[in-house]
Amino acid sequence: MQLNYGLVSVDDHVQEHPGVWTSRLSRERWGERIPHVESLPNGTERWVVDGKPLGLDGIATAGAVLPKRTDEPQRWSDGRREVYEPGERLKAMDRDGVDYSVLYPTVAGVAGESFGRIADPELEQACVQAYNDWLIDEWASTSERFVSQCIAPISSVEAAIAEVHRAVGKGHRGLVFPSIPMELREVPHLNEAYWDPLWSTLEELEIPLCLHAGASASIQAPADENLSPILAETFRAITRPASQISIFVDLLLSRILLRHPRMRVVFAESGLGWGAYLLEFTDHQFEEDQVHTEGYELIPSEMFKRQCYLTGWYDRAGIQNRHFIGLENILWSTNFPLATSSWPDTKECLAQSFADVPDAERDQILWGNAAKLYRL
Repeated sequence: MQLNYGLVSVDDHVQEHPGVWTSRLSRERWGERIPHVESLPNGTERWVVDGKPLGLDGIATAGAVLPKRTDEPQRWSDGRREVYEPGERLKAMDRDGVDYSVLYPTVAGVAGESFGRIADPELEQACVQAYNDWLIDEWASTSERFVSQCIAPISSVEAAIAEVHRAVGKGHRGLVFPSIPMELREVPHLNEAYWDPLWSTLEELEIPLCLHAGASASIQAPADENLSPILAETFRAITRPASQISIFVDLLLSRILLRHPRMRVVFAESGLGWGAYLLEFTDHQFEEDQVHTEGYELIPSEMFKRQCYLTGWYDRAGIQNRHFIGLENILWSTNFPLATSSWPDTKECLAQSFADVPDAERDQILWGNAAKLYRL
Protein backbone atom coordinates (compact mmCIF):
# COMPACT_ATOMS: atom_id res chain seq x y z
CA MET A 1 0.00 0.00 0.00
CA GLN A 2 1.37 3.39 -1.02
CA LEU A 3 0.13 6.62 0.52
CA ASN A 4 0.73 10.03 -1.01
CA TYR A 5 -2.01 11.95 0.75
CA GLY A 6 -3.16 9.94 3.78
CA LEU A 7 -6.81 9.28 2.88
CA VAL A 8 -8.73 6.18 1.88
CA SER A 9 -12.21 7.29 0.84
CA VAL A 10 -14.47 4.36 1.69
CA ASP A 11 -17.68 5.60 0.07
CA ASP A 12 -17.46 6.87 -3.50
CA HIS A 13 -19.66 5.97 -6.47
CA VAL A 14 -18.91 4.79 -9.97
CA GLN A 15 -21.14 5.91 -12.80
CA GLU A 16 -22.08 3.06 -15.11
CA HIS A 17 -21.95 4.05 -18.78
CA PRO A 18 -24.67 3.12 -21.34
CA GLY A 19 -22.74 0.11 -22.64
CA VAL A 20 -22.20 -1.71 -19.34
CA TRP A 21 -25.12 -4.09 -19.85
CA THR A 22 -25.92 -3.72 -23.55
CA SER A 23 -22.40 -4.93 -24.41
CA ARG A 24 -22.47 -7.86 -21.98
CA LEU A 25 -26.03 -9.26 -22.08
CA SER A 26 -27.59 -11.13 -24.99
CA ARG A 27 -29.86 -8.85 -27.00
CA GLU A 28 -31.41 -11.91 -28.60
CA ARG A 29 -32.38 -13.34 -25.21
CA TRP A 30 -33.26 -10.27 -23.18
CA GLY A 31 -34.21 -7.59 -25.73
CA GLU A 32 -35.42 -4.33 -24.19
CA ARG A 33 -35.24 -5.79 -20.69
CA ILE A 34 -31.48 -5.15 -20.66
CA PRO A 35 -30.56 -2.04 -18.60
CA HIS A 36 -30.13 0.72 -21.15
CA VAL A 37 -30.51 4.42 -21.83
CA GLU A 38 -33.45 5.62 -23.89
CA SER A 39 -34.39 9.05 -25.22
CA LEU A 40 -37.57 10.88 -24.21
CA PRO A 41 -39.69 13.16 -26.42
CA ASN A 42 -38.41 16.27 -24.57
CA GLY A 43 -34.80 15.50 -25.54
CA THR A 44 -33.68 14.16 -22.18
CA GLU A 45 -32.62 10.59 -21.47
CA ARG A 46 -33.29 8.07 -18.74
CA TRP A 47 -32.19 4.64 -17.58
CA VAL A 48 -34.57 1.74 -18.08
CA VAL A 49 -34.21 -1.66 -16.36
CA ASP A 50 -36.43 -4.63 -17.25
CA GLY A 51 -38.67 -2.28 -19.20
CA LYS A 52 -39.19 0.09 -16.24
CA PRO A 53 -37.62 3.55 -15.77
CA LEU A 54 -35.35 4.00 -12.77
CA GLY A 55 -36.20 6.72 -10.30
CA LEU A 56 -32.96 8.64 -10.79
CA ASP A 57 -32.93 12.43 -10.99
CA GLY A 58 -30.90 12.33 -14.18
CA ILE A 59 -28.90 10.14 -16.49
CA ALA A 60 -25.89 10.29 -14.15
CA THR A 61 -25.01 11.34 -10.61
CA ALA A 62 -22.47 14.12 -10.89
CA GLY A 63 -23.53 16.98 -8.62
CA ALA A 64 -20.08 17.49 -7.10
CA VAL A 65 -18.48 18.34 -10.46
CA LEU A 66 -21.28 20.51 -11.89
CA PRO A 67 -21.44 24.32 -11.65
CA LYS A 68 -24.75 23.97 -9.81
CA ARG A 69 -24.58 21.04 -7.41
CA THR A 70 -28.31 20.51 -7.27
CA ASP A 71 -28.38 19.70 -11.00
CA GLU A 72 -27.81 16.29 -12.58
CA PRO A 73 -27.03 15.62 -16.27
CA GLN A 74 -30.21 14.88 -18.23
CA ARG A 75 -28.38 13.57 -21.32
CA TRP A 76 -25.36 11.32 -21.40
CA SER A 77 -23.56 13.79 -23.64
CA ASP A 78 -23.80 16.34 -20.81
CA GLY A 79 -22.01 14.04 -18.36
CA ARG A 80 -18.60 14.68 -16.83
CA ARG A 81 -15.74 12.28 -17.48
CA GLU A 82 -14.63 12.38 -13.83
CA VAL A 83 -17.65 10.30 -12.92
CA TYR A 84 -17.48 7.58 -15.58
CA GLU A 85 -13.87 7.37 -16.81
CA PRO A 86 -11.36 5.74 -14.43
CA GLY A 87 -8.42 7.77 -15.74
CA GLU A 88 -10.21 11.07 -15.18
CA ARG A 89 -11.40 9.86 -11.76
CA LEU A 90 -7.80 9.33 -10.72
CA LYS A 91 -7.04 12.94 -11.64
CA ALA A 92 -10.03 14.07 -9.54
CA MET A 93 -8.72 11.98 -6.63
CA ASP A 94 -5.27 13.54 -6.92
CA ARG A 95 -6.78 17.01 -6.96
CA ASP A 96 -8.62 16.25 -3.73
CA GLY A 97 -5.88 14.34 -1.93
CA VAL A 98 -7.37 10.81 -2.06
CA ASP A 99 -5.12 7.74 -2.21
CA TYR A 100 -7.70 4.95 -2.58
CA SER A 101 -11.39 4.97 -3.42
CA VAL A 102 -13.83 2.25 -2.33
CA LEU A 103 -16.57 2.04 -4.95
CA TYR A 104 -20.36 1.75 -4.74
CA PRO A 105 -22.81 1.55 -7.68
CA THR A 106 -25.16 4.21 -9.05
CA VAL A 107 -27.46 2.82 -11.77
CA ALA A 108 -27.41 -0.61 -10.12
CA GLY A 109 -28.66 1.15 -6.98
CA VAL A 110 -26.50 2.20 -4.05
CA ALA A 111 -26.93 -1.37 -2.75
CA GLY A 112 -27.81 -3.24 -5.93
CA GLU A 113 -31.51 -2.72 -5.28
CA SER A 114 -32.25 -1.83 -8.92
CA PHE A 115 -31.72 -5.48 -9.76
CA GLY A 116 -33.20 -6.88 -6.57
CA ARG A 117 -36.59 -5.73 -7.88
CA ILE A 118 -36.30 -7.82 -11.07
CA ALA A 119 -38.76 -10.71 -10.74
CA ASP A 120 -36.86 -12.97 -13.14
CA PRO A 121 -33.93 -14.52 -11.19
CA GLU A 122 -31.99 -15.26 -14.37
CA LEU A 123 -32.14 -11.68 -15.58
CA GLU A 124 -31.28 -10.42 -12.10
CA GLN A 125 -28.21 -12.64 -12.02
CA ALA A 126 -27.13 -11.61 -15.51
CA CYS A 127 -27.37 -7.91 -14.61
CA VAL A 128 -25.49 -8.41 -11.35
CA GLN A 129 -22.70 -10.39 -12.98
CA ALA A 130 -22.32 -7.86 -15.78
CA TYR A 131 -21.89 -5.05 -13.24
CA ASN A 132 -19.39 -7.01 -11.14
CA ASP A 133 -17.33 -7.98 -14.19
CA TRP A 134 -17.39 -4.44 -15.60
CA LEU A 135 -16.16 -2.97 -12.31
CA ILE A 136 -13.16 -5.29 -12.35
CA ASP A 137 -12.48 -5.02 -16.08
CA GLU A 138 -12.74 -1.24 -16.44
CA TRP A 139 -11.97 0.15 -12.96
CA ALA A 140 -10.00 -2.21 -10.73
CA SER A 141 -7.77 -3.26 -13.62
CA THR A 142 -6.97 0.39 -14.35
CA SER A 143 -5.49 1.09 -10.94
CA GLU A 144 -5.06 -0.61 -7.58
CA ARG A 145 -6.29 2.67 -6.09
CA PHE A 146 -9.84 1.59 -6.97
CA VAL A 147 -11.22 -0.84 -4.38
CA SER A 148 -14.09 -2.72 -5.99
CA GLN A 149 -17.06 -4.18 -4.13
CA CYS A 150 -19.54 -6.62 -5.63
CA ILE A 151 -23.30 -6.72 -5.52
CA ALA A 152 -25.28 -9.97 -5.35
CA PRO A 153 -28.61 -11.36 -6.52
CA ILE A 154 -31.15 -11.70 -3.71
CA SER A 155 -33.52 -14.16 -5.38
CA SER A 156 -32.03 -16.87 -3.15
CA VAL A 157 -29.27 -17.11 -0.59
CA GLU A 158 -27.65 -19.81 -2.73
CA ALA A 159 -27.49 -17.44 -5.72
CA ALA A 160 -26.02 -14.70 -3.53
CA ILE A 161 -23.33 -17.00 -2.12
CA ALA A 162 -22.35 -18.31 -5.55
CA GLU A 163 -21.95 -14.80 -6.93
CA VAL A 164 -19.97 -13.57 -3.93
CA HIS A 165 -17.52 -16.44 -4.36
CA ARG A 166 -17.25 -15.74 -8.10
CA ALA A 167 -16.81 -11.98 -7.65
CA VAL A 168 -14.30 -12.19 -4.82
CA GLY A 169 -12.33 -14.62 -6.94
CA LYS A 170 -12.07 -11.85 -9.54
CA GLY A 171 -10.84 -9.31 -6.97
CA HIS A 172 -13.82 -7.72 -5.24
CA ARG A 173 -13.19 -6.79 -1.60
CA GLY A 174 -16.63 -6.18 -0.13
CA LEU A 175 -20.31 -7.05 -0.57
CA VAL A 176 -22.77 -4.20 -1.10
CA PHE A 177 -26.17 -5.51 -0.05
CA PRO A 178 -29.71 -4.12 0.42
CA SER A 179 -30.45 -3.53 4.10
CA ILE A 180 -34.13 -4.44 3.60
CA PRO A 181 -34.22 -7.02 0.78
CA MET A 182 -37.76 -7.96 1.84
CA GLU A 183 -39.11 -4.73 0.32
CA LEU A 184 -37.69 -5.68 -3.07
CA ARG A 185 -39.09 -9.20 -3.47
CA GLU A 186 -40.49 -12.07 -1.42
CA VAL A 187 -37.51 -13.25 0.58
CA PRO A 188 -37.10 -13.94 4.32
CA HIS A 189 -36.38 -11.10 6.73
CA LEU A 190 -32.73 -10.13 6.94
CA ASN A 191 -32.64 -11.31 10.56
CA GLU A 192 -33.75 -14.86 9.80
CA ALA A 193 -31.35 -17.79 9.83
CA TYR A 194 -32.04 -18.22 6.10
CA TRP A 195 -29.30 -15.63 5.40
CA ASP A 196 -26.76 -17.09 7.84
CA PRO A 197 -24.88 -19.05 5.15
CA LEU A 198 -24.23 -15.75 3.35
CA TRP A 199 -22.88 -14.12 6.51
CA SER A 200 -20.72 -17.19 7.08
CA THR A 201 -19.38 -16.79 3.54
CA LEU A 202 -18.35 -13.21 4.28
CA GLU A 203 -16.55 -14.41 7.40
CA GLU A 204 -14.79 -17.11 5.41
CA LEU A 205 -13.72 -14.72 2.63
CA GLU A 206 -12.88 -11.90 5.09
CA ILE A 207 -14.83 -9.23 3.25
CA PRO A 208 -17.22 -6.73 4.88
CA LEU A 209 -20.98 -6.44 4.49
CA CYS A 210 -21.64 -2.88 3.29
CA LEU A 211 -25.02 -1.29 3.98
CA HIS A 212 -25.47 2.04 2.19
CA ALA A 213 -27.86 4.74 3.34
CA GLY A 214 -30.71 5.44 0.94
CA ALA A 215 -31.09 1.89 -0.33
CA SER A 216 -34.52 1.39 1.24
CA ALA A 217 -37.35 3.81 0.50
CA SER A 218 -39.63 2.29 3.13
CA ILE A 219 -37.58 3.74 6.00
CA GLN A 220 -37.15 7.22 4.54
CA ALA A 221 -39.65 9.99 5.16
CA PRO A 222 -40.78 11.48 1.82
CA ALA A 223 -40.19 15.15 1.16
CA ASP A 224 -43.26 17.39 1.19
CA GLU A 225 -44.55 17.79 -2.36
CA ASN A 226 -44.79 21.56 -1.83
CA LEU A 227 -41.04 21.91 -1.36
CA SER A 228 -39.03 23.30 -4.24
CA PRO A 229 -36.80 20.78 -6.05
CA ILE A 230 -33.71 22.19 -4.29
CA LEU A 231 -35.31 21.96 -0.84
CA ALA A 232 -36.66 18.51 -1.57
CA GLU A 233 -33.20 17.25 -2.48
CA THR A 234 -31.75 18.95 0.61
CA PHE A 235 -34.37 17.17 2.71
CA ARG A 236 -33.44 13.81 1.19
CA ALA A 237 -29.71 14.41 1.59
CA ILE A 238 -30.10 15.28 5.29
CA THR A 239 -32.51 12.48 6.18
CA ARG A 240 -30.79 9.74 4.13
CA PRO A 241 -27.99 9.10 6.67
CA ALA A 242 -30.52 9.14 9.52
CA SER A 243 -32.48 6.39 7.77
CA GLN A 244 -29.65 4.07 8.82
CA ILE A 245 -30.80 4.29 12.45
CA SER A 246 -33.40 1.52 12.30
CA ILE A 247 -30.99 -0.74 10.39
CA PHE A 248 -28.27 0.05 12.92
CA VAL A 249 -30.46 -0.85 15.90
CA ASP A 250 -31.88 -3.93 14.19
CA LEU A 251 -28.41 -5.29 13.56
CA LEU A 252 -27.42 -4.77 17.20
CA LEU A 253 -30.51 -6.54 18.55
CA SER A 254 -31.00 -9.26 15.93
CA ARG A 255 -28.19 -11.57 17.11
CA ILE A 256 -26.70 -11.62 13.59
CA LEU A 257 -23.45 -10.22 15.00
CA LEU A 258 -23.47 -12.73 17.84
CA ARG A 259 -23.94 -15.64 15.43
CA HIS A 260 -21.22 -14.29 13.13
CA PRO A 261 -18.55 -12.69 15.33
CA ARG A 262 -15.99 -12.41 12.51
CA MET A 263 -18.28 -10.58 10.09
CA ARG A 264 -17.57 -6.87 9.65
CA VAL A 265 -20.32 -4.38 8.77
CA VAL A 266 -19.86 -0.95 7.18
CA PHE A 267 -22.60 1.68 7.42
CA ALA A 268 -21.85 3.79 4.34
CA GLU A 269 -22.91 7.45 4.12
CA SER A 270 -23.91 7.23 7.77
CA GLY A 271 -22.28 10.25 9.38
CA LEU A 272 -21.00 9.97 12.94
CA GLY A 273 -22.93 12.27 15.27
CA TRP A 274 -26.05 10.16 15.71
CA GLY A 275 -23.95 7.02 16.23
CA ALA A 276 -22.65 8.07 19.63
CA TYR A 277 -26.18 8.89 20.80
CA LEU A 278 -27.61 5.63 19.46
CA LEU A 279 -24.91 3.52 21.07
CA GLU A 280 -25.54 5.13 24.45
CA PHE A 281 -29.33 4.98 24.11
CA THR A 282 -29.38 1.39 22.85
CA ASP A 283 -27.23 0.25 25.77
CA HIS A 284 -29.48 2.17 28.16
CA GLN A 285 -32.67 0.67 26.76
CA PHE A 286 -31.05 -2.75 26.63
CA GLU A 287 -30.49 -2.57 30.38
CA GLU A 288 -33.77 -0.88 31.29
CA ASP A 289 -35.81 -3.49 29.40
CA GLN A 290 -33.57 -6.22 30.81
CA VAL A 291 -32.93 -7.52 27.31
CA HIS A 292 -29.64 -8.89 28.58
CA THR A 293 -31.62 -11.61 30.36
CA GLU A 294 -32.58 -13.09 26.96
CA GLY A 295 -29.20 -14.65 26.33
CA TYR A 296 -27.04 -11.83 24.94
CA GLU A 297 -23.42 -12.26 25.95
CA LEU A 298 -22.54 -8.73 24.77
CA ILE A 299 -24.33 -5.41 25.09
CA PRO A 300 -25.02 -3.49 21.86
CA SER A 301 -22.03 -1.14 22.07
CA GLU A 302 -19.73 -4.11 22.61
CA MET A 303 -21.07 -5.84 19.51
CA PHE A 304 -20.68 -2.61 17.54
CA LYS A 305 -17.10 -2.00 18.63
CA ARG A 306 -16.15 -5.57 17.82
CA GLN A 307 -17.61 -5.60 14.30
CA CYS A 308 -19.06 -2.35 12.90
CA TYR A 309 -17.97 0.90 11.25
CA LEU A 310 -19.57 4.30 10.79
CA THR A 311 -18.48 6.57 7.95
CA GLY A 312 -17.81 10.30 8.27
CA TRP A 313 -17.17 12.88 5.58
CA TYR A 314 -18.04 16.30 7.05
CA ASP A 315 -18.34 15.49 10.75
CA ARG A 316 -16.86 18.07 13.07
CA ALA A 317 -19.28 17.37 15.92
CA GLY A 318 -19.16 13.62 15.38
CA ILE A 319 -15.37 13.47 15.50
CA GLN A 320 -15.48 14.93 19.01
CA ASN A 321 -17.21 11.70 20.09
CA ARG A 322 -14.63 9.48 18.39
CA HIS A 323 -13.56 7.77 21.61
CA PHE A 324 -17.14 6.96 22.56
CA ILE A 325 -17.82 5.53 19.10
CA GLY A 326 -14.42 3.86 19.01
CA LEU A 327 -11.30 4.92 17.13
CA GLU A 328 -11.23 1.53 15.40
CA ASN A 329 -14.84 1.89 14.26
CA ILE A 330 -14.67 5.06 12.16
CA LEU A 331 -13.96 5.32 8.44
CA TRP A 332 -13.86 8.40 6.21
CA SER A 333 -14.99 9.28 2.71
CA THR A 334 -15.41 12.14 0.26
CA ASN A 335 -18.79 10.85 -0.99
CA PHE A 336 -17.76 11.65 -4.57
CA PRO A 337 -19.43 12.55 -6.91
CA LEU A 338 -22.65 13.22 -4.96
CA ALA A 339 -23.72 16.82 -4.42
CA THR A 340 -22.93 16.49 -0.71
CA SER A 341 -19.34 15.46 -1.44
CA SER A 342 -16.47 17.33 0.19
CA TRP A 343 -14.71 17.30 -3.22
CA PRO A 344 -12.70 19.34 -4.23
CA ASP A 345 -12.24 20.87 -0.78
CA THR A 346 -11.62 17.72 1.24
CA LYS A 347 -8.26 18.94 2.57
CA GLU A 348 -9.91 22.03 4.02
CA CYS A 349 -12.76 19.96 5.46
CA LEU A 350 -10.30 17.60 7.11
CA ALA A 351 -8.37 20.51 8.60
CA GLN A 352 -11.57 21.70 10.26
CA SER A 353 -12.80 18.30 11.43
CA PHE A 354 -9.44 17.09 12.75
CA ALA A 355 -8.04 20.38 14.08
CA ASP A 356 -7.61 19.04 17.63
CA VAL A 357 -7.11 15.37 16.82
CA PRO A 358 -3.67 13.81 17.44
CA ASP A 359 -1.88 12.67 14.29
CA ALA A 360 -1.96 8.98 15.23
CA GLU A 361 -5.75 9.07 15.72
CA ARG A 362 -6.23 11.06 12.52
CA ASP A 363 -4.22 8.52 10.53
CA GLN A 364 -6.15 5.62 12.02
CA ILE A 365 -9.49 7.12 11.01
CA LEU A 366 -8.48 8.46 7.59
CA TRP A 367 -6.64 5.40 6.30
CA GLY A 368 -5.54 2.90 8.94
CA ASN A 369 -8.91 1.32 9.67
CA ALA A 370 -9.80 1.10 5.97
CA ALA A 371 -6.44 -0.42 5.06
CA LYS A 372 -6.95 -3.16 7.63
CA LEU A 373 -10.60 -3.77 6.70
CA TYR A 374 -9.99 -3.99 2.95
CA ARG A 375 -6.52 -5.57 3.28
CA LEU A 376 -4.87 -2.89 1.15
